Amino acid sequence: MVHRVLFWTGFGVAVRFWQLGLEMRPFFNRGSLWAYPVFAGVGASFGYWLQGVDERQTAVLEERKQAILEKRARKAARDAEKAAAIA
Repeated sequence: MVHRVLFWTGFGVAVRFWQLGLEMRPFFNRGSLWAYPVFAGVGASFGYWLQGVDERQTAVLEERKQAILEKRARKAARDAEKAAAIA
């Protein structure tokens, strides 16, 4: 989880550098240093939210996988009973 939040924090800071580069403004101007933590915080928030989405989707997929495996096992048992009844 931490790696995803850290990645998006760095991405937020990189976006700030990109923004200042496009505007051709100095990267470390005393009056605009407050924006780096803001961009980093927004990026970290997005990374935290994305981690939650990933965990929820993984849980749903695991439930579906178990349901499919149980269904296959029931079908295999029914097929085995049919084969035994025929023989």
